[in-house]
Amino acid sequence: MTGAPTRVFVAHLAGIAVFDPRGDQVGKVRDVVVTLRHGANSPRVLGLVVEVQPRRRIFCPMTRVTNIDSGAVVTTGLLNMRRFEQRSGETLVLGELLDKRVNILETGETVSVQDVAISQERTRDWVVNRIFVRKQGSGFRRRGETLLVDWTAVSGLSLIDPAQGVQSLLATVEKLRPADLANVLHELTPKRRIELAAALDDQKLADVLEELPEDDRIEIMASLGGERAADILEEMDPDDAVDLLSELPPETAEALLSLVEPDEAEDLRRLLTYDDYTAGGMMTPHPVILPPDSTVAEALARIRDGDLSPSLAAQVYVVRAPFETPTGKYLGVAHFQRLLREPPSTLVSAILDDDLEPIGVDAPLSQVTRYFATYNLVALPVVDEDDHLLGAVTVDDVIDHMLPENWRDYDDEPDDEAAELTNGT
Repeated sequence: MTGAPTRVFVAHLAGIAVFDPRGDQVGKVRDVVVTLRHGANSPRVLGLVVEVQPRRRIFCPMTRVTNIDSGAVVTTGLLNMRRFEQRSGETLVLGELLDKRVNILETGETVSVQDVAISQERTRDWVVNRIFVRKQGSGFRRRGETLLVDWTAVSGLSLIDPAQGVQSLLATVEKLRPADLANVLHELTPKRRIELAAALDDQKLADVLEELPEDDRIEIMASLGGERAADILEEMDPDDAVDLLSELPPETAEALLSLVEPDEAEDLRRLLTYDDYTAGGMMTPHPVILPPDSTVAEALARIRDGDLSPSLAAQVYVVRAPFETPTGKYLGVAHFQRLLREPPSTLVSAILDDDLEPIGVDAPLSQVTRYFATYNLVALPVVDEDDHLLGAVTVDDVIDHMLPENWRDYDDEPDDEAAELTNGT
């Protein structure tokens, strides 16, 4: 964005002209769309609301803006003319933030927002970083003092207020999906992160830990007492629990395993013997397993379990006794869609897919990914050298291992097409 100033005040943008690269006026700026984030994280600027003829307001993604200052905005000229509709999670700076009352964190004093400053970071993202506020006046017709403060210096504008109590914070996030709640925890200060994690119930915290980066997981587990940490491990999917244990110091991991139920601890110790980036290191030891004389009705009842992930519920693994991993001889899989097409009394042994070759426990990630891609799979049986079923690798586990370790920290700038989709275009 050549020639872009360091900082632009949004109120100064109101009504200024928007031009295409040829110098023709496209419309006028009517507002700036931002997305509020958690804690002290500055809001990200998504784009501009531009009024074009005849009095239609459209959305201009920031990725379409090539230059912005207090006198004009220049765009690439490729704007979608669909009428702007504000989406959930979006905030209009002029329409919703100006005149809003907030509190100065240091003094607790109430002030009103007069203007908001946006600037471009080295990543080329535009963010809100300063706020122009006015104190309450005193006396007849006296206006209060004005201040320019950092976004982080006030409370009342973030999705998660830095001054919010834990119980109030818990009520705010209780309906979030685990991945979204993990993002909230990741963006909090370490003290707040530990407080919120401690307030979550065991199942919710287990689900969230599976989505968090390694450093956050270790920090939270270290803050829990041994008994509760062991309870959390028992609630986690075994492959995720093993990933977490492998990140801890060996003596800490062993101390936790000694507090876990013996059967579950045995499974976890077995999984810990496999390399992280092999089929054994990625698999879960608890897929849906049935004997060959089970019926379709029994198979459907098993995969109807709401605790199963969609990938694990996609197929049933048929084996000879014993029916706990390591099982007897692996016979094949019965796919969910095939089960739906058969009479309930049909035996699963009659509809087995025995053409799908299982994969060895030591197969590297590269081999596993090629297998998934070649056969369009969502889950894959893992066996030992004697064809005993040891577990199953699911596509979500493969993707987790293919992504870089810090993938959750990425906040990539969307491409032009994705930016248009932000406004439903």
